[in-house]
Amino acid sequence: MFLFQKKPKSVSKTVLLNIHWGTEDPFTFVSHHFDNYPKGNAQLAPPLELIRGRNLGRDYQQRFGFRMYHGRVVPGFPMHAHWGYETITIAEKGFVDHFDTEMNYGRFGNGDVQWTLASSKYEHCEMYPLLDQENENPVQITQIVVNLPLERKNAGNRVNNIWAEDIPVIQGDGSRVTVFCGEYCGKSVYSPNEGSWAVAENRVRILRVELDAGSKLDLEPVDDSVIRNVYQTEGKGSKMDGVEITEGTRLKIKTGFGFTIEAGKEPAVFWILEGKPIGQEMARFGPVILDNIDTVRAAMDDIRKNEFLEWKWGVMDVTNPIDMGRELHRADGSVERPGEKE
Repeated sequence: MFLFQKKPKSVSKTVLLNIHWGTEDPFTFVSHHFDNYPKGNAQLAPPLELIRGRNLGRDYQQRFGFRMYHGRVVPGFPMHAHWGYETITIAEKGFVDHFDTEMNYGRFGNGDVQWTLASSKYEHCEMYPLLDQENENPVQITQIVVNLPLERKNAGNRVNNIWAEDIPVIQGDGSRVTVFCGEYCGKSVYSPNEGSWAVAENRVRILRVELDAGSKLDLEPVDDSVIRNVYQTEGKGSKMDGVEITEGTRLKIKTGFGFTIEAGKEPAVFWILEGKPIGQEMARFGPVILDNIDTVRAAMDDIRKNEFLEWKWGVMDVTNPIDMGRELHRADGSVERPGEKE
């Protein structure tokens, strides 16, 4: 949906946001989830009376402040496939339990980021366990998908975490910039996965900017080859280049322009996604992005025929024990935790 309003000088297009955000090459998809889950029960799930009557398995209606998504017991996303791209899962609040067909499993959350490069067929589940059985379990998770060039598809899968303790955060005068990818103020982080497009030479950058009420931040122009979009997700009365913008708006930045973002009378949150486009024609359907429609159809047939046969974890919505910490378990038996180096 386009907004008929005065545009800031640096903006060529404005679009209203919903749970899914519009993107441009090299990004293909963003989903932004915020759910205020109640205290959990023994199954790490909401109480039965709060999920009775829902369309379980496809519950995207935010009743009682939360959604179950595709979960039937624990909220989240039971076994599903990825093929041909990299997914960045940013768990700002709450936890994610994950299991996959590479035999990785674990739990991450409260600021951790998981990078999942699925250049080939890959299946995993991502559930949101309600670990706190005395208090509410707020969950805020953003997933950002970065495409892969055709020559890097079908070249193996990789899963790595960047723990919250290693995510750069730059504090300014009334601002807080979290660097999930790219470089900002001398701090940098990129994909830990070999074969990713999200590396320095491709100028991929993902920033989350928090502004105190009345504060502002200037962003310099980027290289003309870089596509740049800004997503204002929180804060009524926010401005860009002195022009008030509607809360929950995507703003496409003109080539060669810098800009100034400003919070109004309440704090504001902006996301910034940048990167050089891959610039290749591809076909997409469902969870598959490959070179043409024939290979996509063949991949979808493969998934339909074999996904249950290849799933080794029993139930599709498997979760970890309540007392598991933030851990990544590998098929070789190794375990990675925050603060531990290989």
